[in-house]
Formats: sequence, structure tokens, C-alpha cells
Amino acid sequence: MIPRKRPETQKTPKAGMRPGSKRSSRELEPEAKKPRAKGPGPSRRYESGCHRAGLASLQILPSGHSIIRALHQHKLGKTAWPSLQQGLQESFLHSLASYRISQKASPFDRRATALAWHPTHPSTVAVASKGGDIMLWNFGTKDKPTFIKGIGAGGSITGMKFNLLNTDQFFASSMEGTTRLQDFRGNTVRVFCSSDSCNVWFCSLDVSARSRMVVTGDNVGNVILLNTDGKELWNLRMHKKKVTHLALNPCCDWLLATASVDQTVKIWDLRQVKGKDSCLYSLLHSHPVNSACFSPDGARLVTTDQRSEIRIYSASQWDCPVSLIPHPHRHFQHLTPIKASWHPRYNLIVVGRYPDPNFKSCLPYESRTVDVFDGRSGKMMCQLYDPESSGITSLNEFNPMGDTLASAMGYHVLIWSQEEAGPQKE
Repeated sequence: MIPRKRPETQKTPKAGMRPGSKRSSRELEPEAKKPRAKGPGPSRRYESGCHRAGLASLQILPSGHSIIRALHQHKLGKTAWPSLQQGLQESFLHSLASYRISQKASPFDRRATALAWHPTHPSTVAVASKGGDIMLWNFGTKDKPTFIKGIGAGGSITGMKFNLLNTDQFFASSMEGTTRLQDFRGNTVRVFCSSDSCNVWFCSLDVSARSRMVVTGDNVGNVILLNTDGKELWNLRMHKKKVTHLALNPCCDWLLATASVDQTVKIWDLRQVKGKDSCLYSLLHSHPVNSACFSPDGARLVTTDQRSEIRIYSASQWDCPVSLIPHPHRHFQHLTPIKASWHPRYNLIVVGRYPDPNFKSCLPYESRTVDVFDGRSGKMMCQLYDPESSGITSLNEFNPMGDTLASAMGYHVLIWSQEEAGPQKE
């Protein structure tokens, strides 16, 4: 019988978006200082909405200008597709001003380490923890979330992907020493890789349903490619140190990006891999790298290091970043590594902020925000913030529809969504 536990879920009060308040989380990272309120009176109510960084200059579709009409104009050749796409993106950015934390769950006794959205249910998200616990949460219903109890210490789930061929199953890599396919009843369907040593574990994985491939990386630099039947195709040491992240290009799934603490991101053609020197490109970074993620159209790559830099690369020239974004997200032992991700529909990047007093542009009492950047220019477009949940959000992912954001903050899972218009309650 699989032990189950019901996570605590709660509705969260409306969130303000200006500098934060004191935290009561059990997280071990340093406590954020409470900002001093300016203005008359003993206290000041923080303004709701997002920090409108970069929004003032946006030109959005005029009021009453429907998407259907815009598409019709494009079909008639009166509007170029890039212009239409940019207009839709700018409208979405303005809608972020009304995003709030609508729901919050605290299901784990150890911090969340992996997050994945259900591919077809836009209100269902799977989250895993450092103790190996896994929660499948449909926050759109009042049904009890599915909960799989992990082994505790040493069972950390380091990567998780839904099985697109059977969404009742998921792939997971773990510090337990396995990369496996299991279902949400807790049954292991197949073990793809298993370590014979407690000193070797798996840190990352990705899956291609179209090509029936599973790729996984371990903490000593090895990358293993298998088919979904479990047959190993090759096992090569591609990095000198831990492989922190793997990503298959969504449009060309023979193109693989690997990130490592050896301060490199490498791009590989899986059809031509012969050894560690057969990569197409080796992208040198100044610090160890947490992640490397392809954009949904496969044309761009965003990398997140363990210090203060986000890089954007383009398919036109993979070996030279088109944008360098200074951003504080330093590595901390008791913090899930911060990783930037792409919006599924727009050229936007979302990433959590960990304010650093040594960062050159750090402001006094800077908030721990969720930052949204333009994927072309690298310009900050918006910052989401909730003073009632002011911890560091290490993982931030939009659902496939692109209208709901899930964040992993320490032991907690946050759901951001657009607040419906209506009379406000006192």
C-alpha cells in the first residue's frame, strides 16, 4: 500500500507587488529584511499588480481590437506575422499586472526540487521534493491531490517529465540512483538506469516522445541515451563534472543541450555523437551552469549560471550569446538551483530572483520577485511579487496554455493566475 498524505491547500490573499514583508518559512536561506514604508501614517498598503518594468513603452492592441480581427488582417496581408505576434505578447505582458497567487499548497517536509505541467490539463501540475515525495495536483477541482511518499533523505527527485504517450505516467531522475518510468499510483513501470554506487546518482533527464528517446545525465559527467523500451544506445562522459541539466530541441530532437558545473554548455547532434569532443558547440561560462533550455520554437537557448548571469543564444550563431542579462540568483546549499524557463507561446523568459548585496545594481531591501524578460532584447518586462509569500522561487513554469504560472518556493507550491475583474471586497 502506498502511503499517502493530503497536502495542505489554501486560498491566498491578494498579493501586493512592492517590496516584501518578513518571512516565516522554514527555509534555511538568509532572511529578507522588511522594507521601510514611505509616506504618511504608520504603515503603507502595497500597490497590487506587477512591477511595470519596461511596460510603459509597450504598444498594445487598441481597445476593442479582437484577436480574430487581427488574424483576419494578417490573412489579408495587412499585418505581418511578427508584428501580430509582438502585439499579442505585449497584450499578455499588460495582463500580468493582474496576476495574483490564487492557490498555495505546502505538501512537503523538504523543499521542492522538480516541477512539470500536465501536457493536456492546464490546471494540473506535478511537483516533487528533496525527500522523493511527488504530488499530482489538479488545483481546478476540490479533489484530493494524489500524493506518493518518497524514501526521505537521499531520495531527491532531480528531474521529472510526463509521458506524452500515457499521461498517467512520468519519467523521473533521482539521487536514489535511478532514472525510471513510474505511474501516479507509485508503481515503477521501467528502470532505465540504475547506479551501482551510492556516490553516483542522476541529476537530469529529458524525453522525446516523437523519437522514443530518453536521455539522462549523472553527477560525474556521464550522459546516457536510451530508447523508451529501455535499450541503451550509448553511455559517454560528455562533461568533466556533474551534468545539471539536459534539453532536447523541441523542433529538432536530435539536437541536445547539456549544462554542467564544469562551466560549459554543450550542443550535440545525437546522430553524430562519438565522444566528449564531438559536440557541435561548447559554450564557456564564467561560473557553473544550472540549466540550458531551448525556446518552444527551438530557435533560442537560455542558460542560467550559479551566480548572476542569464545568457540567450540564437540558432543563427549558437557559439555567441545575443544577450547577456545580469541577474542575481546565486547558488546556495539549501536552495533548489534557480533555473530560467520560456513562456510556451511568447518570446519571454521567467526566472526567480535571489537578491545579492554584492550585485552591482542591488537595491536596499530588494524583493524576491519572479522576473519576466524579453527573449529577444533581454530587457526586464515585469516582476511578480507577493508579500505574503516572499521566499525565493527557484522554479517557475507556465502551463502549456501560457495563462497560469506555477512556482516552487522552498516547501511550497504557488499558483499565479489572472485575477478576474469585479468589485473588490473590503
